Amino acid sequence: MATQNPVEYEGTYPLPEAQLDRFLFKLVLPYPSAEQEEAVLARHEAGMDPHDLATLGVTAVAGRDDLAAARKEIVAVPVEPPVQAYIVAIARATRESPSLALGVSPRGATMLLHAAKSWAWLAGKQFVTPDEVKAVAKPTLRHRIELRPEVELEGVTADGVLDGVLASVPVPR
Repeated sequence: MATQNPVEYEGTYPLPEAQLDRFLFKLVLPYPSAEQEEAVLARHEAGMDPHDLATLGVTAVAGRDDLAAARKEIVAVPVEPPVQAYIVAIARATRESPSLALGVSPRGATMLLHAAKSWAWLAGKQFVTPDEVKAVAKPTLRHRIELRPEVELEGVTADGVLDGVLASVPVPR
């Protein structure tokens, strides 16, 4: 896990694509609403210690053994060949996109497979469908593609390109 602050780059360097490719997801967190931010301030003013998780009511829901068991169950979630081909088609479509200087690598396609299996398992499904692939595609792939500079200057985003790719790749039945 890592965080990236888009403001303070002094003394830091962006990770190379090969290192970014090792992260499963890139989650984008927007600023909170004014009401949410006011609630945060109110909790701090009331003496909340964000480092004391026990007093905040945060408790573990899974231990080491639970996570190991979950991993075994996730590995066993099947992905039929048409859904595997769908994942490959998505990755290949990014490589052919005129908006991208760099498309999804084979490792990225593999991570999309694993993420879809995990998403299906979390939803209690017995197998992976294209819906699970679509659900995790953007967080799994947004940091694995590189926009062409001229496209980025036009305001195009990685998520926008991925939306286009997902809309263009035929979904298996």
